[in-house]
Amino acid sequence: MASLIDELINVLEGELEIYNQLIPIVREKSQVIVKNDTETLQEITAKEQAAIDQITGLENKRVRVMKDISIVLGKKDESLNLSDLIKLLGQQEKEQRALSLLHDRFKETVNTLVEINNRNKSLIQQSLEMIEFNMNFLQSTRMSPGNNTYTKSASQDSEGSMQTGMFDAKQ
Repeated sequence: MASLIDELINVLEGELEIYNQLIPIVREKSQVIVKNDTETLQEITAKEQAAIDQITGLENKRVRVMKDISIVLGKKDESLNLSDLIKLLGQQEKEQRALSLLHDRFKETVNTLVEINNRNKSLIQQSLEMIEFNMNFLQSTRMSPGNNTYTKSASQDSEGSMQTGMFDAKQ
């Protein structure tokens, strides 16, 4: 059991390290979104994806270790989470303390990432709304008649004044 707990601690420390490496990346992403630098945004997204791939590998390993711990403890693996495991380790204070610290650091790190990602989501949404506004504005100016003044022959239409919309539907 002790080796499983040590393995779990190592896996969690690895995951936490990667999550902590993501924080400056997603902060940089905020600045890049504001600057509308799509090339740098693609580079940052590639870095994020590489980190997520590493986290996925460690997460799979963590699930396997938790399942093994559940078997040793005689618990259903779905019902055992880190908080429950910390409570069950009352006799093993060193491991309990290590897991408890990791649990708290995980909560703090994940909350920071969630906060930054929510801000990035809001920035992207605002950017999309601005793009939509600009597209609608451009489309409305292209569709408006070229001559909006009245003359003696106001009933006459100027045939060349109507233009097509922004997108050609015939294509």
